Amino acid sequence: MAMENPFEGKEIWFGVGSQDLYGEEALRQVAQQTGEIVDFLNNTGKIPAKIVLKPTLKSSDGVKAFMTEASANPNVIGVITWCHTFSPAKMWIRGLEVLTKPLLQLATQHHKEIPWETIDMDFMNLNQAAHGDREFGYIVSRLGIPRKIVVGHYTDPEVAEKVGTWARACAGWDASQNMKVMRWGDNMRNVAVTEGDKTEAERVFGASINTWAVNELVAAYDKVKDDQVKDLIEDYKAKYDVAPELLDSRYDELFIAAKEEAAMVNMMRENGCTAAVDNFEDLGALPQLPGVGPQRFPSEYGWGFSAEGDWKTSVLVRIGAVMGYGLEGGASLMEDYSYNFVPGNELDMGSHMLEVSPAIGTIEKPKLAIYPLGIGGKSDPVRLVFSGKPTDAVVVSMADERERFRLLMDEVTVVEPQGSLKSLPCARAVWKPKPDLKTAVQCWITAGGSHHTCMTTSVGREAWEDFARIAGVELAVIDENTNARQFEKELEISEMYHRLNNRH
Repeated sequence: MAMENPFEGKEIWFGVGSQDLYGEEALRQVAQQTGEIVDFLNNTGKIPAKIVLKPTLKSSDGVKAFMTEASANPNVIGVITWCHTFSPAKMWIRGLEVLTKPLLQLATQHHKEIPWETIDMDFMNLNQAAHGDREFGYIVSRLGIPRKIVVGHYTDPEVAEKVGTWARACAGWDASQNMKVMRWGDNMRNVAVTEGDKTEAERVFGASINTWAVNELVAAYDKVKDDQVKDLIEDYKAKYDVAPELLDSRYDELFIAAKEEAAMVNMMRENGCTAAVDNFEDLGALPQLPGVGPQRFPSEYGWGFSAEGDWKTSVLVRIGAVMGYGLEGGASLMEDYSYNFVPGNELDMGSHMLEVSPAIGTIEKPKLAIYPLGIGGKSDPVRLVFSGKPTDAVVVSMADERERFRLLMDEVTVVEPQGSLKSLPCARAVWKPKPDLKTAVQCWITAGGSHHTCMTTSVGREAWEDFARIAGVELAVIDENTNARQFEKELEISEMYHRLNNRH
């Protein structure tokens, strides 16, 4: 089993701006030099989608045709623009107004160093990207179009890295725009933050969130063939440290867990869904609350999953999984559970009763075991138990702020647990929040952040910032420089901005 490559067949179109003023020879050089830049970027291996150079843009009609075609092509996940020469900005207006794909403005040039001894006006006329960048930047800003801006010589490794990160955000946006979320039952009773406006979520993020009765999942469970279940069990044995009793006296319960995973996977595939939620309060005739299956959604299928009907976090996990495709680490549901308030050793421990995914990385081979669970009213569930691998990470939440959504992020460092946790029968991660535990918690609560989060260990702050800019939603960030008083003031300003400037 492996996640489908979200970049397969996807393209980023590159539009270079110029004009007829400089003559055919100059335009040939523009096309040639731009081709060298595109080839170089494609060959860095840092950009997961193919960049495709399109014919030089020289007129308003040409720009509009380029932007219209890019917007209509489902394989195009983003557009890069660069003005090699001076490209009069009024010719970009009609095209930019119809563009619906994410935009990146590349501020670069073909030459790295000014040819101090030979530079003349012919060279200046051809190589005036510093001039063209500002003209183009003015019109994009005037039109209020969000875009990523990357500055530097195209051979600078940081340029390809930033373009690659943006490409991952574009893929996350493409996945969001084409996402179907399967809800088995409703959200947990009386919980506020898992409530949400599913219609507004589809308008803003593109994700279609709908409910399938648990009875349908039970029917799918009854239809699962034994061979599919046995194949899953063999996969478990290959990837996890399976508790001996699950292969002996409690094999029937392992079989049930694998059969539930098979049923969920079959329903997801039949309905074209890429994210899902369930709820321990609504299990119908299912024998167990699903554990190992949902834990494997991000790691084995690249799908989002969250518990207790929290579809918003499930959406984030799917986006995080797509953005991090091919990188070490991954995305998972996480939930803040317990603090370590020891002075000088302040830590946060996140976990969940069953659904944290090994996609985020594990210290040791995950243990597949069975333990009692005091809620749900079903037989003991099978689940993976592990501790998250030490690494840099971010935790991201999505919350409804009445008529809009707010994303909230904290940059964290995952560390090894400071004890065996031998009596804790669930997956977990321990981390140091930035800038420190007290400030991070105060700011998180001030911003109304959810207790459910998406942890990503594959992509960090920049990818989520790019995604939020593309989506046009607020992203409040807690990092090493955060001050609680200033953070609160910035939230107030951000709230006013996003309420007044809602471009959707």
